[in-house]
Amino acid sequence: MNDQHKSLPPSKLIRRIFAIVIGAILMGVGIEEFLVPNKILDGGIVGISIILGHLSGWKLGYFIFILNIPFFYIGYKQIGKTFALSTLLGITILSITTLLLHDVPVFTEDLLLATVFGGIILGIGVGIVIRYGGSLDGTEILAILMSKRFPFSVGELIMFFNIFIFATAGFVFGWNRAMYSLIAYFIAFKVIDIVITGLDESKSAWIISDKHSEIGSAILARLGRGVTYLQGEGAYTGDDKKVIFCVITRLEEAKLKAIVEELDPGAFLAFSNISEVRGGRFKKRDIH
Repeated sequence: MNDQHKSLPPSKLIRRIFAIVIGAILMGVGIEEFLVPNKILDGGIVGISIILGHLSGWKLGYFIFILNIPFFYIGYKQIGKTFALSTLLGITILSITTLLLHDVPVFTEDLLLATVFGGIILGIGVGIVIRYGGSLDGTEILAILMSKRFPFSVGELIMFFNIFIFATAGFVFGWNRAMYSLIAYFIAFKVIDIVITGLDESKSAWIISDKHSEIGSAILARLGRGVTYLQGEGAYTGDDKKVIFCVITRLEEAKLKAIVEELDPGAFLAFSNISEVRGGRFKKRDIH
């Protein structure tokens, strides 16, 4: 197994550690200052920890750390040392944060505000940690292992786990709290997606047109984006086709559509989302 974390430049290693610490602290704030005092749950191991903490009277941080211990070892064996150490750091900071905030006065007792802002803060924290190569919950690792033995996807297994947890919360905290927990979980889920992909999510565009040269030049001149011409062949006609490929931000999608519509209204145009772009010449050129 490669110790990739040792080859990281010091600046990137410090950035990763700092990001995971900040993300774990934010999740701890979202849980201990918004959700738990209002008897609202998160999903996964944290949700189980909240229920056990409520029933036993023990502090939440102890359960979060203890229940995640098996997943450090599993993550090390199945995913890698870097992931396991990043997860260990995140879980440790999360546990300490919840312990330190346990007796701090709650930010709000309004259920709707606690649900919305707790979900947002929690989602930002989890998203940051995932983006920098760690995890704050062992459920995902367990789902990955189970998906190899059962005919369900990782996402479906996580959904099954959380349905069970929220159903249990209905019996322990009441069904209205279980429904608020579902709302908080959904908000956190969407925020995690935004944090991981970024607000400037990129899109790839595929254009097939007989006027490929004019469209490519217009994209370069008017949008400031480079293009790549790919060789294609029509399956029905057997004709050679030039396919234009380029990567843009979602804010530039409307302008690209306008360029293609103006030069060739009958052109084939397709978009797909890209979560990350590295290398090449994606940097936007100056346009005049």
